[in-house]
Amino acid sequence: MTDTLTGKRVAFLATDGYEDSEPTSPWQAVTDAGATAVLVSPASGSIEGKNGHRQQVELASSDADAADFDALVLPGGVVNADKLRMDEASVAFAKAFFAQHKPVGAICHAAWTLVEGDVVRGRTLTSYPSLQTDLRNAGATWVDEEVVVDEGFVTSRTPGDLPAFNAKLVEEFAEGEHAEQTA
Repeated sequence: MTDTLTGKRVAFLATDGYEDSEPTSPWQAVTDAGATAVLVSPASGSIEGKNGHRQQVELASSDADAADFDALVLPGGVVNADKLRMDEASVAFAKAFFAQHKPVGAICHAAWTLVEGDVVRGRTLTSYPSLQTDLRNAGATWVDEEVVVDEGFVTSRTPGDLPAFNAKLVEEFAEGEHAEQTA
């Protein structure tokens, strides 16, 4: 356990249908590094992953303000990402991190929410392979790599990439704001 993220607040934006390991593993990584993690969701009560993991929602997307957080993690999962990209408050919340130059991590299908927020244009990133056409059409450069970092924006493809994703999340979150991280 390190203290590289002590005093930092990290938002996790998710809803029902997330890939179970994609919030839990990064959550563990950032809290082990000293951060406080907060689950933000358009759903109330608790949310459930596709394999049954449940997690309590702490803050509604409609009430969340990126100014109250130091970084954002977007877990994947097809259903989760599809629901989030259709929720205006969730899209606005995620986009605000880019506008405030704060680091963001997105894994698997999570980039769909960021396509909706129009923040991937001109960025290099990775995702679950089936999103590559969507991301290219949104103006991103898609690459097939374990983890990609573009000015504080950390992306990975699948749960198999979580060790590399988590390490880069902690590193980028510890660095704080990135001037080139923009909406």
